[in-house]
Amino acid sequence: MRFLTFVRGGSTRVGVLRDNKRVLDLEEQTKRLNLKLPFDASDMLALISSGAAGFDAVRRLLEAETSVLELAGLKLVAPIPRPRKNVFCVGWNYLEHFAEGETIRHSGHDLPEHPVFFSKTPTAVTGPYDRIPYDARVSEQIDWEVELAVIIGKSGKDISEREAPDYIFGYTVVNDISARDLQRRHGGQWLKGKSLDGACPMGPWIVTRDDLDPANLRVVTRVNGITKQDSNTRYLYFKIPRLIAELSLGMTLEAGDIISTGTPAGVGFARKPPEFLKPGDLLETEIEGIGRMENRIG
Repeated sequence: MRFLTFVRGGSTRVGVLRDNKRVLDLEEQTKRLNLKLPFDASDMLALISSGAAGFDAVRRLLEAETSVLELAGLKLVAPIPRPRKNVFCVGWNYLEHFAEGETIRHSGHDLPEHPVFFSKTPTAVTGPYDRIPYDARVSEQIDWEVELAVIIGKSGKDISEREAPDYIFGYTVVNDISARDLQRRHGGQWLKGKSLDGACPMGPWIVTRDDLDPANLRVVTRVNGITKQDSNTRYLYFKIPRLIAELSLGMTLEAGDIISTGTPAGVGFARKPPEFLKPGDLLETEIEGIGRMENRIG
């Protein structure tokens, strides 16, 4: 299934995408059928937290499918508009991107034994078609990073790699927008440079784990129609089960947590000469099997 969040009647609603053209409004469908659900039909986090009972209820709603809307007429927001906590992110997780960064840093380090984690604040999250703010007083080096994101489906701690797939709810697209000058200004600490408002476009929907194999997906970034990143998730250095196992070691992951798995080569700061996003640019972020986001800068 593909779950999305949209705005209707001034409030957010959770829907199921049907045939890539129509959306079943879960809240409206519930009212029409006079059903009681094990989750709040307007809240994606509530749906995720409801587990198998929630999935069973959604399947019952789909069987009737009377409250269907046209996708083209809806205002989509991020599937999880306001995460409960920071988005977990992974640095240097494609071999080609690691080498790209080493060229810039001239450090000559060996490949890492463990993933590097950082985070983006919940206020950075924005919709798949929203504008990304640009303020030259804050940063003039806004960069792009296409990433596959994993949505955790249930709470767990010390999760093994073998068990990790059972903890996944689904997958979505993220662009880890980065202010490179802020990253340098704050001594290599990435939080500020990664967490500007609008610096985490997400969407356009979540594809559940049973409908997507994340091991071989094309990931692409385009700026004004020109391809900047074009790779495949098969080149992930630390695979998704390893990331979940490492992150959950001694630290509880909860339903609705988001793990953005890293970006491939082609980012702007590593280009010669460096390239950065400018007001008016159109940023397209696409992952095979999930979908495409389009965000205008400024």
